[in-house]
Amino acid sequence: MEATEANELTELGEGHSLKNRTALTISILAMALAISNLGGSNAMKESTQENILASNAYSFYQAKTIRQTALKIAAVDLELQLAREPNMPAAVKELHQKKIDDYKKTVERYESEPDTKEGKKELLARAKAHEHERDHAMRQDPWFDYAEGALQIAIVLLSVSIIGGIPILYWIGSSLGALGALSMVNGYFLFY
Repeated sequence: MEATEANELTELGEGHSLKNRTALTISILAMALAISNLGGSNAMKESTQENILASNAYSFYQAKTIRQTALKIAAVDLELQLAREPNMPAAVKELHQKKIDDYKKTVERYESEPDTKEGKKELLARAKAHEHERDHAMRQDPWFDYAEGALQIAIVLLSVSIIGGIPILYWIGSSLGALGALSMVNGYFLFY
């Protein structure tokens, strides 16, 4: 074997090594892209779902407030009737007072119902919790978008580095892939 043939075999081995390493890097980044895509999709679904749940809780809270206000007005109206008509028969006064007491009891129950978790206090807490979850998912979503963009560009650069045999594209693509992977990890854990 001559020196030139040995040199060609060495160059061929180095080229295959770079291509293999690049192909492996592309495979890893493609897997990270799939995971990032899944995380972004889940974050967006969770954001939408939590927004709907928060809206429902606020609507229920508003309905309870309207009912509570209507009962307060009805109780005051009955109290005014009692005050206007002091000569009302005792049985009628008793019925009015019973109804006033029922209305006031219901107004208090609407304020807080720990047993059913459907009082205004509990509904407001539930709505706030859903808002918190929605906001968390909305903070995650952009990081997955950044990761997807960086990983896709990195895969393209790495593919071009194989076809064109341009080693600098391998390093640029790998660096961009690492940034994409960090963005994906931050999308899940929100370190910053």
